[in-house]
Amino acid sequence: MPKVYITGLGLITSIGNDISSVTKNLRELRHGLQVYPRFQEDNVPVKIAAPVRGFETDSHDPEDWVIPDPYRIKREILRGMAPHGVYAWCAMQQAIADAGLAEEDVSNGDTGLYAASGGSPQQMGFMLNRMHKSGVMRCSPLGIVASISGTLNFNLVAHFKIKGASCGFSSACASSSHAMGYAYDDLVMGRQKRMFVIGAEDGNVDSILPFAAMRALSLQTDPDQASRPFDVARDGFVGTGGASVLVLETEDEVARRGSKVYGEYVGWGQASDGHNVAISHPDGTGLQEAMINTLRATKLEPEAIDYVNAHATSTPIGDVSEARALKEIFTNSTKRPAISSTKALTGHGLSLAGAMESAFCAISMREGFMPGSANISNLDPECEGLNIIRETVEKAPDVVMNNSSGFGGANVSLVFRRAN
Repeated sequence: MPKVYITGLGLITSIGNDISSVTKNLRELRHGLQVYPRFQEDNVPVKIAAPVRGFETDSHDPEDWVIPDPYRIKREILRGMAPHGVYAWCAMQQAIADAGLAEEDVSNGDTGLYAASGGSPQQMGFMLNRMHKSGVMRCSPLGIVASISGTLNFNLVAHFKIKGASCGFSSACASSSHAMGYAYDDLVMGRQKRMFVIGAEDGNVDSILPFAAMRALSLQTDPDQASRPFDVARDGFVGTGGASVLVLETEDEVARRGSKVYGEYVGWGQASDGHNVAISHPDGTGLQEAMINTLRATKLEPEAIDYVNAHATSTPIGDVSEARALKEIFTNSTKRPAISSTKALTGHGLSLAGAMESAFCAISMREGFMPGSANISNLDPECEGLNIIRETVEKAPDVVMNNSSGFGGANVSLVFRRAN
């Protein structure tokens, strides 16, 4: 099978809106959490979020949104977008430039785009409320394409003139990892030569706060303590938004263009818990199988993995489930991989998470470090025997695994290798 490489990244995140800022904050373990002004009402139990900086997208009218320099989006395009569509547009511009792609490289039958988001509850809620109060003919003609879960791929495929494969993925917090997986399949099977993979979320009140009803969000009031995966006192995740774009290309395209690469994308696997609509299996059985399937597909032994970017979101149940799964896979006490959760820095990006953390893995391989799992004061005893690093390790991992899990027990595991 042909090899697949990561050749470009674009990042709009709570820890930075470009590759250099994100790299610095990952390395220095600087988080993007804050006391979120829109959560400070008395009837809102959650106080912390990890918003994207530099953008203002709280208004229901896109014409009121503020987009930082150097980005410009025409009014007629903006009208059909959600806030996360704006973030993804900007991240796409970064990724195209980072990969050194010309317009003809982007728009042709050999280049496709897979995207993942949960849609825009903010835009959908506003449109439905307006429909019921004022009548449907007072709603925006583009209200549907700006709000439903396919809004990301609708907009990006149309406006970047993508002519190859396109699809949107919806498996909750595993969504953009599924997009990564199926993009890999299209490349190795010769269906496409290049794929854009995008994960994005609004990361505002309407996309984050409903999780409080599930008792899934942290109730901490200190941003330094709110997201602490694997800590015994963790009490839930912190929501975030933004967008991440990865450019994936076949080895023939890399050779033809003389592209720089972040690393090789070696393969992937998936499996399901078959357990609960919202809660991971207590022993992480689905994630275990996903990792086993990934190792089998990539023809790697567990000892080959140097670093695992864990899904761990800082929830009491989910982190234990993943820790148990990891212990079942990495049983060699003399060669256990370094493990960390970068959600301690970014918060949990929901559909965005898999793509964002894949980008972090690519940065780690190329820049030569493994980011630590921040904010751990007391490691959960369930993690005993795992090599959970609490500080950044200044060493390039050769082989990296990235895990994602979503509602319904969907589990995806991706593997990357450092380029020679």
